[in-house]
Amino acid sequence: MTLAERHNTILQLLKQRGSISVSDLADILKVSSVTIRKDLTLLEGKKMLYRMHGSAILMNPYINDRHVNEKEKINPEEKQAIAKIAASLVCPNDSILIASGTSMFFLAREIQPHGHLTVITSSIHVTEILARHDNTEIIQLGGIVRNSSVSVISEYAEKMLENFSCSKLFIGVDGIDLDYGLTTTNVLEASLNRRMIDTAQKTIVLADYSKFGRRGFGKICSLESIDQVITDSKVPASAVKGLEEMGIEVTIANEHKDKSYQ
Repeated sequence: MTLAERHNTILQLLKQRGSISVSDLADILKVSSVTIRKDLTLLEGKKMLYRMHGSAILMNPYINDRHVNEKEKINPEEKQAIAKIAASLVCPNDSILIASGTSMFFLAREIQPHGHLTVITSSIHVTEILARHDNTEIIQLGGIVRNSSVSVISEYAEKMLENFSCSKLFIGVDGIDLDYGLTTTNVLEASLNRRMIDTAQKTIVLADYSKFGRRGFGKICSLESIDQVITDSKVPASAVKGLEEMGIEVTIANEHKDKSYQ
């Protein structure tokens, strides 16, 4: 196998799996780990992949903070499909927590309250959307408004949560790493998210396929702290397997349309 053929095979395997270890590549390509590391260095230099912890991934694992207007345009079909499933989990007369982020906007648009719904949220956009329902009581967390996410952060918001208990927390993230956990780009938001997890009986993460294998600056929690992940059919198979092995329920949106995660 030529160098070009080997590099092409590496990239194809990454597209299929999302990430792959140096040792697995060495076994598949029948070359040494030293050769694979050199290959990965060359491909990373061409910005065709990224290296991390003895493995390679396709996307930059570190995320910069972007405004919600920009983020809302990324993978909207996947986010809507995920949001529909999440909205179906809201029960009549429920009390729920909704964190910030564009996935939460999609969720709020899909929620059709049955009976009386109580919502606690840090997101100003979520409040605006759900305030249209007469049978929904909204508790808007207070504090400093974070411009990029149009949401509230600070110790004041965290203090408010000490007085509540909710059945479910719906949370969006900037990154899901099977080893590192859930992350966001802002440390104060990460702190508020941790308090939200403590307030809810069940934590449900809404994350499209692009969030897997990535990290933000602020760690929210390890994966042991969450109960369910709702994602889309483009999610890497290795991520689904890893989550399920941890005892986390994984729900795939549009699973019948695309079996590429298998």
